[in-house]
Amino acid sequence: MSKTETSKTETSQAETTGHTAEQQDGLGAAGEQLSTAPREETALGGPTLGVIGWIRWFWRQLTSMRVALILLFLLSLGAVPGSLIPQTSADELKVEQFKQAHETLTPLYEKLQLFDVYSSVWFSAIYILLFVSLIGCIVPRTWQFVGQLRGRPPGAPKRLTRLPAYATWRTEADPEEVRAAALATLKGRRFRAHIAGDAVAAEKGYLREAGNLLFHVALIVILVSFAVGQLFKSEGGKLIVEGDGFSNTLTQYDDFKSGSQFSVEDLAPFGFKLDSFTGTYEKNGPQRGTPRTFEAAVTYSENGGPDKKAVIRVNEPLEVDGSKVYLIAHGYAPVVTVRDGRGKVVTSGPVPLLPIDNNITSSGAIKVMDGYRDRFGKKEQLGFQAFFVPTFAGAGKGTMFSQFPALDFPVMALTGFHGDLRVDSGLPQNVYQLDTAKMKQFAVAGGTGKANRLLPGETMTLPDGAGSITFEKDIKEWASFQISQQPGNGLALTGAVAAIAGLAGSLFIQRRRVWVRAVRGEDGVTVVEMAGLGRSESAKLPEELAELAATLHAKAPTAPEPESAEDPAAEPAAKSEGAEK
Repeated sequence: MSKTETSKTETSQAETTGHTAEQQDGLGAAGEQLSTAPREETALGGPTLGVIGWIRWFWRQLTSMRVALILLFLLSLGAVPGSLIPQTSADELKVEQFKQAHETLTPLYEKLQLFDVYSSVWFSAIYILLFVSLIGCIVPRTWQFVGQLRGRPPGAPKRLTRLPAYATWRTEADPEEVRAAALATLKGRRFRAHIAGDAVAAEKGYLREAGNLLFHVALIVILVSFAVGQLFKSEGGKLIVEGDGFSNTLTQYDDFKSGSQFSVEDLAPFGFKLDSFTGTYEKNGPQRGTPRTFEAAVTYSENGGPDKKAVIRVNEPLEVDGSKVYLIAHGYAPVVTVRDGRGKVVTSGPVPLLPIDNNITSSGAIKVMDGYRDRFGKKEQLGFQAFFVPTFAGAGKGTMFSQFPALDFPVMALTGFHGDLRVDSGLPQNVYQLDTAKMKQFAVAGGTGKANRLLPGETMTLPDGAGSITFEKDIKEWASFQISQQPGNGLALTGAVAAIAGLAGSLFIQRRRVWVRAVRGEDGVTVVEMAGLGRSESAKLPEELAELAATLHAKAPTAPEPESAEDPAAEPAAKSEGAEK
C-alpha cells in the first residue's frame, strides 16, 4: 500500500442523524436507515394542526425514546419512597409505628399514598404510560428492522469523497475483477454485500439494532413480570418457636398478603418444623455482636411426601413447590409456668418476645386468659409485662438492656396485672402488648411498683395468695419466616439478563456501511474508490476501511506511475540529433 494514493481519510463529528440537510441530500439512500429510531418532528405543526394532528403529535411524543427514558427515570424515582417508608403490604406493624412517631407527616403521606407506593394511582400511571410508550416505540421499529434485514444494503452515493472514511488508488485490473475481489473480501469479513451498478455495497453490525430492540423488549418483559407478580403473588409471615411447625394454609399465617388474582387454592401443599436455630456472634473488636452464624435447621415435606432436612440461612431460602421460605428474624422465647393460689399449673410454655435492639433486648406480654382462679375461686385473667435481656450487665450497672445477643447472662423482669384483658371486647389486640385499661397491677415487695427481676429457675410469688410465675431454666429460640410465592420472578430474571445482553450489543457493536467503486478512467486505467459510513462516530471505522483497502490492494495493486511528459519528448529528440550527426 505504499504507492496507494489516499486522497481523503477524515473523521466527521456528524453522525447519520446529525448530518446537515445538504449532506443528506448528497448521500441519498446510502445514509438513510442506519437506525430504526423514529424521526423527531417539531412539536407544533402550524395553524393547520387539527384534532387528529394533535393526537398524532402526542402519540409521537409518548412513543419517543426521550419520553420513554423520562418515564423510566420517574419509575425508578417513584420506587425510592417505597424503600424508605414502611409499606402496608410488607409490614403493617411498622407502618403503625411510623404513624405514631410522625403524626405531622402521616396525613400528607396518606394523601400521597406513600404507605402503598406500588399500588398507588400515580405509580400505576407511570407504569402504564411506560408500558404503552415502549410498545408504541418497539413495534414500528421492529417492522422497520425486519424490512432492513430482508432488503439489501443501498447503492453507493455519487460522491464517495463526502463520507467520513475514504481511500482511492489506480490499478491495471479490470473493474469487474476489482468488484468481484471486493465482494469476496467483504463477505469474508461477514459483511452483507452485493454488487449494485459500478460498486459493491456492504453493511455490517445489524446486531446493534437487534440489541437495542432486545433491550426494550426486555424492559417490557420486566414490566409484565412485575404486573404478574403483583396480581398473583402471595406473601405471609410466621413466627415459629423451636419444636413447633407450620403448614402452608391460610389459618397458619400470622399475617398474609396476596394479589388481587391470587386464590387460596394456589397455596403450595407443604409444611415444615423448626428443629433448632443456631446463632453465633462476634465477641470482640469493633464488630462485637455482629452475627456470624444465623441459620435455622428445619424438617419439611411437600404434598404429603417423606420428610427432608434443610438449613435456611439469610439470602438462602428453602424452595418448595414454587414457594420460597426466607429466614428474616430471630429472638428468644423464655419458658414460663404460671400457677394459681392452690399451686395448680394454669399455663406453661415458651413465650416469644420481640427484640427492640441489636443485642436482642426483648419485650412482650404473657397472657393467662382461661383456667385461672384467685384465692377465693373467682375466675380472673392475668397479664405480665415481660422485659428480657440475654446478657445482663449486672445489678447497679446502668439500665436493663442487653450487652450481647447471646445467652450469656439471661435475666427477665416481670410486672404482673390481674383483671380483664379485654380479649373478648371484639377489638383486635397485639399479642405482644398488654391492655391494662381494666387491670390492676400486683403490688411487689416493698411497694415500689417496680418489676421483679428473675434469673432462670427463679419464681415470682404473687401477693395475697394469687399464685406464682416461674422463669424456667429452659430458654427456647424462635425464628420468623417469610413464605413467598412470586410467579413473575423467573420472567423478571429472564428480562434482566436479556436487557443486559441487549444493552451490551447496542453499546459495543457499531453498524457501518462500506462501498467499493471500480470504474475505468479516461486513460483506460481502473480507478478504485473505497468509503465507509457508520451510524455513530468511531475511530475504528477508518481503521477497518484501511484494513479492507490493504486486503483489496493486494489483489488489485496500484498501477505503475506514468512517465512524465518531458522525458519521453526529450529522448526522441536526442536520438534524432545523434542520427543526424
